[in-house]
Amino acid sequence: MAKQVTLHFDPELSLNKEEKHVRDGLSTVLHTGDNLWLSCDERTTIERLTRQQDGSFGNHRSFCLSDYLQLPDGSNSEIDIEGMGMENNYLWLIGSHSLKRKKPRKHQSVAKQMHRLAQVVTDPNRYLIARVPVYKDKKSGDYTICKECPDPNNPGRTLRAAQLKGSHNSNVLLETLRNDEHIGPFMHIPGKDNGIDIEGLATSGNKLYLGLRGPVLRGWAIILEVELEDDGEGLLRLKQIKPDRPYKKHFLHLKGKGIRELRIMGNDMYILAGPTMDLDGVIAVYRWRNAIHVTGETMVHTADLERLCEVPHGHGAETGKDKAEGLAVYDEHNLMVVFDSPRDARKVGEHGVTADVIKVD
Repeated sequence: MAKQVTLHFDPELSLNKEEKHVRDGLSTVLHTGDNLWLSCDERTTIERLTRQQDGSFGNHRSFCLSDYLQLPDGSNSEIDIEGMGMENNYLWLIGSHSLKRKKPRKHQSVAKQMHRLAQVVTDPNRYLIARVPVYKDKKSGDYTICKECPDPNNPGRTLRAAQLKGSHNSNVLLETLRNDEHIGPFMHIPGKDNGIDIEGLATSGNKLYLGLRGPVLRGWAIILEVELEDDGEGLLRLKQIKPDRPYKKHFLHLKGKGIRELRIMGNDMYILAGPTMDLDGVIAVYRWRNAIHVTGETMVHTADLERLCEVPHGHGAETGKDKAEGLAVYDEHNLMVVFDSPRDARKVGEHGVTADVIKVD
């Protein structure tokens, strides 16, 4: 059984406008020093917890990203943050970039339920790829974010928040992908229907690895590799890393599973993988050895991936609960997993929840 660590959230910071508690929608987690950075999929905030003497995490602080970035819809709609990473004194963030199909409501007439199921909507803030400067507070020892600050490694250089050029319904990356032979046909399909859905982010040097929950093509999941560079006035642009396009593709045969999260430890990439569509199924952690040394595009067959373990998920009467969504490097031997829609047994009091720590080495 996995070791568990308790995460304590502040009741004053934990409910969104719809009264959903942050612990009920955790979508990503990042570990930096004594801090955990977390996001809930129905907010425009990121949350920071700090390690306590008993090994739990608490002292909850919330940061509204509209204070640091030019969100297309301000704080009026969710970002659906699905990935975070830290590199070169920047905290990187990515939204899901996905469309969503409305859910039928049982109390309504059949005609109204069918009508809702035909409606596809979006949230403008989901089209976000951004970076925010991060520094370590000398007094508290906590990492914190700011709009701009001196680079601690190069005091003559200023770190500034910036984001990829975008609009209310797209951004530069999506516009480029519309012409992609593998991804283009899925651009107008909601994420839960195997349409495009970015749910993983890992950083290595200047590289960003974007893990796609969908589309999955004949069992093959996709990782996009990109590099972003400054374009002035708080904007970023895609670097042309291939002669014909500004991204590389890596296909991983995860036997039908999509990517829920990515993390890099040493030279290896760890992949949290699960069902791409809205269904119950096995969620597992894989290791792709020496992934960061790959220079070209790759087809990574099942035999070239290590399937490390399965992650618990709800089934039977608890179907749809304990959906593993976030993966963090806990220490050099362990990963941490956080869950969306936790089971009651995972909840601690009114405002706490447990995360799993999984030994991988």
